[in-house]
Amino acid sequence: MPRIPQPIPPVNPPDIPAISPPAVDSPLTPTSNGSHDWKTRLALIVETMREMSLQTDPQEMVRNYGRRIEQLLPVDRRISLSRRDLDYPRFRVTRDSLWKDAINPWKERERLPLLAGGMIADLIYGNEPVVIDELQVAADDPVAEMLKGYHSLLAIPMFDHGEAINMVLLLRKEPRAFDHEQVPEAVWRSNLFGRATSNLVLKEERREAFEELDRELAAVANIQRSLLPATLPAIPTLDLAAHYSPARRAGGDYYDFFKLPDGKWGILIADVSGHGTPAAVLMAITHCIVHTHVSSLVHPDELLRHVNCHLSERYTYDNGLFVTAFYAVYDPANRHLLYSNAGHNPPRLKRCGDGTLHSLDRISGLPLGIWEGGDYDATEEQLVPGDEIVFYTDGITEAHNRAGEMFGTDRLDALLENCGLRAQGLLDSVLDAVEKFTDGYPADDDRTLVVARVR
Repeated sequence: MPRIPQPIPPVNPPDIPAISPPAVDSPLTPTSNGSHDWKTRLALIVETMREMSLQTDPQEMVRNYGRRIEQLLPVDRRISLSRRDLDYPRFRVTRDSLWKDAINPWKERERLPLLAGGMIADLIYGNEPVVIDELQVAADDPVAEMLKGYHSLLAIPMFDHGEAINMVLLLRKEPRAFDHEQVPEAVWRSNLFGRATSNLVLKEERREAFEELDRELAAVANIQRSLLPATLPAIPTLDLAAHYSPARRAGGDYYDFFKLPDGKWGILIADVSGHGTPAAVLMAITHCIVHTHVSSLVHPDELLRHVNCHLSERYTYDNGLFVTAFYAVYDPANRHLLYSNAGHNPPRLKRCGDGTLHSLDRISGLPLGIWEGGDYDATEEQLVPGDEIVFYTDGITEAHNRAGEMFGTDRLDALLENCGLRAQGLLDSVLDAVEKFTDGYPADDDRTLVVARVR
């Protein structure tokens, strides 16, 4: 068991004459009537608290606090200790008022002296405040040289989760230099300051962690955007426009175009469940699977079956993620569209020739990645010049305004009434309408829109 030095009663041994408290220029010095100048002391404390509230750097906060507290409790030397992540009898010296160059204990831990055993180890592992009026240190004590010349010691434990993880040693050269009546307040004050410092350290660590995370998410977002088409392809008889915006740095929406045999083109839009980095990672995996086999699987249902099989087997069977997808193969020669759907929002088809509005919803299967045995069918649609197809993810129709209302498909359909717009104009009108509807309310889902107008 650690040896705990016990407080020595403030009595005068026979061979030591009575010693009065040191005469110091301090607000704690008694006035002529025996009371403290409480107004001066209060003003100092208020000024100290005001200064502490302005601090943003923990190291600077500790330095300024030490300077201020010297006016309340003057000492000849102040030593800070820590046993964080250590076992008895080891401890670190984190600060020393005699050091010429201060060490930042939070960022330069490797520079801190690591010691073991002796009186100081017993003090910090003892979990109690201790006052020693006549300090005597054995010559073989590991810290004998450190404590040489000092005769009064006040050990203030700094508690964290109920343990004195840190401790402050206050040293005076005179014996019986500390007023025992001041010890409770000193312990209280020091621990409140220690908690404030810890909060500031945590705030700084959180800020640094958020900045690092933001840099990583920015890199993920850049990678994800690189997986989307850099430019739209020139598909005969088809005018195209596309838009993608994630709700966060990175998202799970995905659209793509594929040049297929016989002059045909694949058009894919997909939406990974969830948001942020997990969705972006699964989006990248889906992109890889599709690009590896899209040229050999010319039928839409074949491609969806293949992607579903790989996702279910390797990537989504135990994490609850899935992918909705709509894949169509367009033949520019005869304006023929063959499509398959895996639980995705069916695109809107406006036939400007007769003014009718349709939904490409005649077939739909399970989202990709839910069940390895999921099957998919394909169906066809004959298009004619003037037809408009709007492919979208649910971030468009489920965009909310401040009242909690959703944009919905009715508002989307109303925008398709203007058949005089080209693909880009129609896309812009939809995005403008969503922006006005939400009125600055932040998006809670990725928004992707692909507009195709048959020429």
